[in-house]
Amino acid sequence: MNTYIQYKKASPLMISIRLLFILALMAFWVACKTPAALQGKDEPQAIPSVYSPAVTTGELKAFDSTANLASLPWEEFFKDSSLRRLIQQGLAYNYDLKRAINRLDIARVNLKQAKLLQLPSLGISADGNYNRFSDNGLTGSSMSGAGIHHYEDYNLQLQLSWEADIWGKIRNQQKYALEDYLRTGEAGQAIRTQLIADIAKGYYNLLILERQYQIATSSLILADSTLELTRLLKAAGKTNQLSVQQTAAQRETVALLLPDLEDQIAAQQNALRELTGAMPGSIGDHGQLDDVQLPGVIQTGAPADLLSNRPDVRTVELSLKMAISKIGVAKANLYPSLRITAAGGVESLKTSNWFNLPASLFGMVAGSILQPVFQQGALKRDYKVAQLEKEDAVLAFRASVLHAVTEVTDALTHYQKLNSQSIMAERQVDTLQQGAENASLLYKSGLANYLEVISAQNNSLQAELNLASIHGRELIAAVDIYRSLGGGRKH
Repeated sequence: MNTYIQYKKASPLMISIRLLFILALMAFWVACKTPAALQGKDEPQAIPSVYSPAVTTGELKAFDSTANLASLPWEEFFKDSSLRRLIQQGLAYNYDLKRAINRLDIARVNLKQAKLLQLPSLGISADGNYNRFSDNGLTGSSMSGAGIHHYEDYNLQLQLSWEADIWGKIRNQQKYALEDYLRTGEAGQAIRTQLIADIAKGYYNLLILERQYQIATSSLILADSTLELTRLLKAAGKTNQLSVQQTAAQRETVALLLPDLEDQIAAQQNALRELTGAMPGSIGDHGQLDDVQLPGVIQTGAPADLLSNRPDVRTVELSLKMAISKIGVAKANLYPSLRITAAGGVESLKTSNWFNLPASLFGMVAGSILQPVFQQGALKRDYKVAQLEKEDAVLAFRASVLHAVTEVTDALTHYQKLNSQSIMAERQVDTLQQGAENASLLYKSGLANYLEVISAQNNSLQAELNLASIHGRELIAAVDIYRSLGGGRKH
């Protein structure tokens, strides 16, 4: 028995479909061989439940961990009206803050553009062609027999193109733009909180310098009085020229403090003016150091609150989210992309028939699957780099949290120790002032020498200067606590 095997020749359309199917399978197989995700080896350290020191007792102020100072608006935290005025000017005119707001506007524009990525792209075009054939040319000679010497074509069409977001590439691009916008906003908040803290610290430092200037001025008046008394005693024969010289030298030592303090006061006022966007000069009338009150209770909240209250921590966290979105885009680039295009309009060989409907209408719809093959090495490299950037962002986030907790802890400790020093310094000033008064009375009575008077006055001066410095540094430490907790952000 003869067996006949018949082969049916495939049509060109079927061959094209099979070839396209095979190529699509190969492209999908290549795309699916994505690099393995990198795994971080270091485990993050747990955030402590309370700060150390958490609560202090005795003469020191208490730290309340049930509330959070960061939620208090700066207008309520700072009671001094002059300081509030300076902060308001800084928020309105500081150039660094203005630049941050401008960067936020740029990010907002990019975000609006990213929201349109999933919409199809649309374009319109109009073309008109007129070609006259050469009678001696190949085309012209062949067409002249039919009486055709030129060719016209007029086309008006609308093109539409849309990429299907199968692998989430566009969606991750939109997330990236949103996270970039939020990160830029948090970076602006970080500049805002730092600006408020810098103005407050500069203002308190100015009050310290002015208070020290007042103390030095009073000490200079006292030194003048002592010098005059010494000269009278010498004239009466109760002391010698050496005591006059030593007293005069002590007077000049006090006088030397004034030009230096004046220089520092002028520089501090200029620094405050710069922070508020103003040219150098005086900041105008303002309060005094003794009028500023320290906060009664420092409300720290839990360390975990820093994740939401600290704008610098939020900035780094959003950078991490951006890195994750970038991984999604890089991974989607490894897979085939499906693009659908369509075009339609009117076309005619004569302008008189251009808008002769429906005869001049035409349309086209096409779909394409594109898979980069020779670019796979570069795309895989981009994917690995994106993963490594994400791991770097993770480390940066952990470091920012650690730094924030450390900053708050250091500020709390510093505030406590300054409060202890303030109590001791007040007792020291009282003791040394009484000693200076007693030494002056004994000197007038001839029961003490000039060295004892000079020593007592100098010790009293240094103690008063030190007390003013400690009291001002307490205020600055309170500002550091407020800023490090995230206070001053715009709610």
